[in-house]
Amino acid sequence: MINQIRILSQRFYAQKGWIVLIRTRFAPSPTGFMHVGNLRTALFEYLIAKSQGGQFVLRIEDTDQERLVEGATQVIYDTLRQVGLQHDEGPDIGGEFGPYVQSERKDLYLPYAKKLVELGGAYYCFCTKERLDALHEQNAFGGYDRHCRDLPKEEVDRLLAAGTPYVIRQKMPLTGTTTYDDVVYGTISIDNKELEDQILIKSDGYPTYNFANVIDDHLMQITHVVRGCEYLTSTPKYVLLYQAFGWDVPTFVHLPLIMGKNEDGSVSKLSKRHGSTSFAGLMDEGYLAPVITNYIALLGWCPKDNRELFSLKDLEQEFSIDGISKSPAVFDYDKLTWLNGEYLRALTPEQFTELAMPYYREVFGEGEKDWSLLTTILQPRVTKLTQIPEVLSFFKELPEYPADFFVNKKSKTNLENSKTMLEEAITLLEGLENWQMDTLHDSLLELAARLGVKNGTLLWPVRIAAAGVTVTPGGAMEILTLLGKDESIRRLKLGLSKL
Repeated sequence: MINQIRILSQRFYAQKGWIVLIRTRFAPSPTGFMHVGNLRTALFEYLIAKSQGGQFVLRIEDTDQERLVEGATQVIYDTLRQVGLQHDEGPDIGGEFGPYVQSERKDLYLPYAKKLVELGGAYYCFCTKERLDALHEQNAFGGYDRHCRDLPKEEVDRLLAAGTPYVIRQKMPLTGTTTYDDVVYGTISIDNKELEDQILIKSDGYPTYNFANVIDDHLMQITHVVRGCEYLTSTPKYVLLYQAFGWDVPTFVHLPLIMGKNEDGSVSKLSKRHGSTSFAGLMDEGYLAPVITNYIALLGWCPKDNRELFSLKDLEQEFSIDGISKSPAVFDYDKLTWLNGEYLRALTPEQFTELAMPYYREVFGEGEKDWSLLTTILQPRVTKLTQIPEVLSFFKELPEYPADFFVNKKSKTNLENSKTMLEEAITLLEGLENWQMDTLHDSLLELAARLGVKNGTLLWPVRIAAAGVTVTPGGAMEILTLLGKDESIRRLKLGLSKL
């Protein structure tokens, strides 16, 4: 009764031109990981609601029991939490329109389907699996032949009384067109002859996705339904269901396709061959959750000022539904990587160190290092935290390297003077008691001046011997500081042995 009053009130307000509370819902099926497309749908539904002071509902649609994956519901909860999409109602927090898991609402759907039969919008179908299979073999591209559509009521009653298995199908109009308005794509019209009499209630008593979706959206007072544009031509089925019941049709918002770049420069629908397509996969590759949220918001939506960096709070304030584009959006991994790097550089050193610590530990173990020095070196350089172990791998183990690494034209080093530089550096460093970066810096530069060589002539062979690679994050002094005295001198002596 409360729900009926609320619905009547909203209709009254809409007729008067008053503000109606916007309610959107994210209704995933727990069938695996969270795909980028699913996450974008959730994000846009969240932003449409929150940008207008509305409510965002989470509903778990588990009517397809055969495709359920154990643990997938928890993946949904975890993903929404990580990206910050806090729902106002849902299975875990409740709400006045629950339950919010479709399997827990099973008893709701059959009465509505039977009511639709009474209203003339649906019918009982008693066709056996064998008949349907034979029909499919005869016409692989045709739909159901509507064999049971016009069975006499007496025959239907007899079959029901006999316990004959059945499904309930939607009775589609055979002529004319069905038209609806989409916020993004405008007016969409479909010839009714193209619409198959789809199943609403399966033989096991469970509703199909299409039917449960409409019933739940109506009962939960969802005002805006957001989905991918691949559903543009199937939406008339939903519209006809609303109309058959005499219910208000919600506002439809169809989102453009997400495409991926192919090796030849062309684009096709985003798939695994383009790279990670799940939230978990992107996180594993080192992209941060707020960055993924930021980037996905830009897939099909353009802010008015062409800004690119957004926090979730920024998006809630800036998002407008009229900024959604019809054009396909291309998922550009290079752009995502750039955005991730920008986000990392915008962090405070303390924030970066906290996020990077698991990767630091992967290289240095549980010992203590000058973490602030590491952050100073890496924060301007890395675009993904997962790069850290590879970038710092020479700290964990000195790689094998050839003697010609010591030869560097710019630093004016060769095998002969590199040997002299290492001998002098080892003597100096062995007598150094204060192993701090400032002390190392001043002492080595003083040594270069005393030897009458440029700084690079001394520091290049020191860095090569300490790191074993020609490209390093940070210079010789930083590397020596992080290695510590004993390991630094050990490596420099190994380098000397190559000359």
